[in-house]
Amino acid sequence: MSESLLFHKTFAHPTSDEWVVFVHGAGGSSSIWFKQIKAYKQHFNLLLIDLRGHGKSNQLLKELIANRYTFKAVTIDILKVLDHLKIRSAHFVGMSLGTIIVRNVAELSAERVKSMVLGGAVTRLNTRSQVLVRLGNMCKHIVPYMWLYSLFAYIVMPQRAQKESRHLFIREAKKLCQKEFKRWFILTAEVNPLMRYFKDRELSIPTLYLMGDRDYMFIQPVKEMVAAHSDSQLREIENCGHVCNVERPDEFNQHSIAFIKEQIDTK
Repeated sequence: MSESLLFHKTFAHPTSDEWVVFVHGAGGSSSIWFKQIKAYKQHFNLLLIDLRGHGKSNQLLKELIANRYTFKAVTIDILKVLDHLKIRSAHFVGMSLGTIIVRNVAELSAERVKSMVLGGAVTRLNTRSQVLVRLGNMCKHIVPYMWLYSLFAYIVMPQRAQKESRHLFIREAKKLCQKEFKRWFILTAEVNPLMRYFKDRELSIPTLYLMGDRDYMFIQPVKEMVAAHSDSQLREIENCGHVCNVERPDEFNQHSIAFIKEQIDTK
């Protein structure tokens, strides 16, 4: 594989020519989609990607090591994989911070995005999360990054029912090196300006937000985003927190697959 390509994995469908691209969040890897693969591959071709510095992409992109990360650079990494696989357009499924990257793919190359499923979407950092980010920024050179990451995981996913999601993310984050963690952490400063721009600029791409009704940190800003955009809809999953694809995989798969098939049927 070319050194400048992200690690990726595909599952081919025998008859469908529709592709679904999965984009994980910061600190995760494509392994967070393990509860989606079986259901999705019955209907579509699948592309799972490990973002730069994550999962099996952590040894790649050596030429970028010195550079500061931007959402644009991280997004272009994904477009390069699509080009390599000659995937002209696809449906995108993102989780957490990965939802910003999916939305940015649509911003940079709208013709390649047929629809978006945004799970546990981050559309704005509220005051509480901004304070956390500032605190993290002040401490990131002195506190071991896994302490910081574990603290964030507990704040974003506090309930007992979210234990599996929390452990999964902490386990994956352990694979990041301290330098890599800092690069992604610094990237959080871009979230609010970028999302303000996205809120003001609606794209005519069908979008489904899938949120746990207990995702207290992020659900209210999503409701505001959906109210402002006519091509977006929100589905809340009951008794569910932030990482809804892991906590409630059956509901997540059912709603998201139905939504994607609906877009194909109305083409």
